[in-house]
Amino acid sequence: MIPFTTFGLLGLLALSIPVGVVLFLLAFGIDFFFSPFPLMRGLGQVVWSSSNSGTLIAIPLFVLLGEVLVRSGVAGRTYSALDKWVSWLPGGLVHANIATSTMFSATSGSSVATAATVATVAMPQARALGYNEKLFSGAIAAGGTLGIMIPPSINLIVYGFLTESSIPQLFLAGLLPGLLLAVMFMAMTAFLCSAKPELGGPRRSSTWGEKFRSLSDLLPVFGLFGVIVGSIYAGWATPTEAAAIGVAISLLIAFQQKAVNWNMISSALLGAIKTTAMIMLVVIGAYVLNFVLTASGVSRTLQALLEGLGMGPLATLLVIVLIYIVLGFFIETLSLMVATIPIVVPIILQLGYDKIWFGILLIIMVEMALITPPVGLNLYVVQSARKGKPFSDVMIGCIPYVLTMLMMVGLLILAPQIALFLPSTL
Repeated sequence: MIPFTTFGLLGLLALSIPVGVVLFLLAFGIDFFFSPFPLMRGLGQVVWSSSNSGTLIAIPLFVLLGEVLVRSGVAGRTYSALDKWVSWLPGGLVHANIATSTMFSATSGSSVATAATVATVAMPQARALGYNEKLFSGAIAAGGTLGIMIPPSINLIVYGFLTESSIPQLFLAGLLPGLLLAVMFMAMTAFLCSAKPELGGPRRSSTWGEKFRSLSDLLPVFGLFGVIVGSIYAGWATPTEAAAIGVAISLLIAFQQKAVNWNMISSALLGAIKTTAMIMLVVIGAYVLNFVLTASGVSRTLQALLEGLGMGPLATLLVIVLIYIVLGFFIETLSLMVATIPIVVPIILQLGYDKIWFGILLIIMVEMALITPPVGLNLYVVQSARKGKPFSDVMIGCIPYVLTMLMMVGLLILAPQIALFLPSTL
């Protein structure tokens, strides 16, 4: 049954069938050959129960929030402001890529949206100032991955829904690791550009007056992040309610920037509808597959297989991490999550690990999948802004940041409280 599930998933994806459809086909195949429960009799109820959740309403709201901010020009002003604060470091403007990605991650909830926005703003600067485009592009792609770690995160909402975990706890668990990973990205950049200055570019210093005047462009993003996360942390709002408040504030910001018009609103709504439809098809398909896997005993079979190997909890966890790294080369990120969570999370719980902590560890694995070829989405997003330059430059530029993510995985395993400290205070 496990080989059927594994090769069925990889084979259908290799045929370029949409991910949501693949999950439904795999569920029907497993149900037909292995499950004692006739899925067709209860399919309507399974689909309805998977989509009839107030938690999922947060997904289109957070997507719309990011769409509004992208189209209102907030990202460009944020980039220029952060340039004044961090470009004195070894590597210069490369740090602005990471810092802007970090701030935009705190509002968009999407890695691809973050990478696309920063790439559009930053790449013309790289050419104008003569930066080495390998590291510069790699920093944008890697920084964009923070969009699914730093709250609000659509991927964490999906993980929480599929594992019945607390979304507020997951958001809080992702905050410190996300910020720490951003600092580690900047430290890696500074180290590389100190050792080889040609990897970076000109370092620019701004006066304190210029820095403080630039804060007016950062306050909207800081304020929006504070309202969303603060309202959830204080218990004043659920993630869905906080998302709705965030959309309203983002529209006010856009109005203040004189960016509100019919074209902006219609484009933002259309973009949010397309993205939400794709996510919901995948989520519902994953829920149906989860139901079938449980009924057919795949999770129990895999758990018994791992127990039969005689490995301890840590060794088993490392094997799971290695499997995610390998699968990340070939499977798109959301697909990687929803296809494996029903199988892996029960094993993780049986080993005695916390599912909130594992959710953050899983997100780092998914982040790596975003910047590893051949299907790393952020690689293609950044490459699309480079106008004909070699694709290999982006891949090479991401290598130091992949290594940094692996170091972060080690830190989380050695010190789980990095992720669990803030949730324990909720």
